[in-house]
Amino acid sequence: MTVGIDLTDGTRGVTVDGEGNIVSRHDALPTAASTPFGLAVQWPGDELPSAVAASLPPPVAKQATVISVGAATALAETWCGAARAVDDAITFSMGEHVTAGAVVEGRLLRGSGGYAASVAWLALNPVEREDYRRYGGLEAEIAAAGIVRRLVWRIKSGDRSGVVDQVGGDLSRLTAEQVFAAARGGDGVCVSVIRDTAKYVGMAIANLATMLDPEVVVLGGTLASAGDMMLEAIRLECSRRLRPPQAERIRIVLSTLGADAAAIGAARAALSQRP
Repeated sequence: MTVGIDLTDGTRGVTVDGEGNIVSRHDALPTAASTPFGLAVQWPGDELPSAVAASLPPPVAKQATVISVGAATALAETWCGAARAVDDAITFSMGEHVTAGAVVEGRLLRGSGGYAASVAWLALNPVEREDYRRYGGLEAEIAAAGIVRRLVWRIKSGDRSGVVDQVGGDLSRLTAEQVFAAARGGDGVCVSVIRDTAKYVGMAIANLATMLDPEVVVLGGTLASAGDMMLEAIRLECSRRLRPPQAERIRIVLSTLGADAAAIGAARAALSQRP
């Protein structure tokens, strides 16, 4: 048995068997060093967060395998998820942050400093902005805060959306979840914002695919839960921006692991570190 914990979503933990099947769930850090465990942190190259390290007994902290959430998700999906047994795959997830991971020729792609597939920092707009420099160009546009910001811009420029009434005219109360819900309900402005989001995602995947030539791209996070609205638009945008033979071969699918993907991947990383 191996334990994996996703520290980017509170403390979301799973214990898995040797096939990646979830045996149990837990919301606390390990207190004993008897079981190998992995921790998924937000950014590639991050060390074990000091607050977490301080809360662990020294033998347990020393044993922890630390991996970025994007890399963990790639390990999980190729181990027991939507890209099971695929040697060349990319995972792409969107929520409060935008993350990705890549497995190339059966091996996790890390890069010289652990920053391979740091998709949040893809540059898809020649304009320079402060939020691009703080969060990365892609994350500033399509993470939850970016989706809200783009809707607010549309409203302030004169477009009318029913979500304004939902928040009593206080645009600071808008959430990405409201934007998606309104789009699903047919709100024209919100539909347009989600379509633009799908275009950004499709372009980003095409850029990654051009460099890494995956067989499968797995979409997670909000992209998976909103697959009914976004999947086909993402596929179309990606296809438009790839060489036709590659566009015909690549498969873009939704995650089958849901919110457990990073924790399962952290467990997989710990399993691979066993002597």
